Amino acid sequence: METVRLVLLFVHILGFAALLGGLLVQARLPEKVVNPAMRDGIGTAFVAGLLLVGVLEADDDSVNHAKVGVKFAIGLVILVLVMANVRKERIPQGLWMGLLLLTIANIAVAVFWSPVHT
Repeated sequence: METVRLVLLFVHILGFAALLGGLLVQARLPEKVVNPAMRDGIGTAFVAGLLLVGVLEADDDSVNHAKVGVKFAIGLVILVLVMANVRKERIPQGLWMGLLLLTIANIAVAVFWSPVHT
């Protein structure tokens, strides 16, 4: 089960890396869009995160449900905002900045909050 957990964690991190990269690649562009890296990144990170919690619960590991809930809520908001704007020709600067801040916040929760399992 440890191997499955590590693979899911790796995929989860790759998903957030793709999302963050998709956002940062547009930093100097005057017009922002929801690009495939953002769409695929948040989808991958969200699904892998759900599966990761499932594996931890199935393995009877102690799970910090408050942390998982916060990460789930932030991830869900990002997912909804990205998917709601995926077909739009461009997105407002404020939405792009909000997505960037939410992504950074979710990463910060993962890094600075106590571990999901002990």
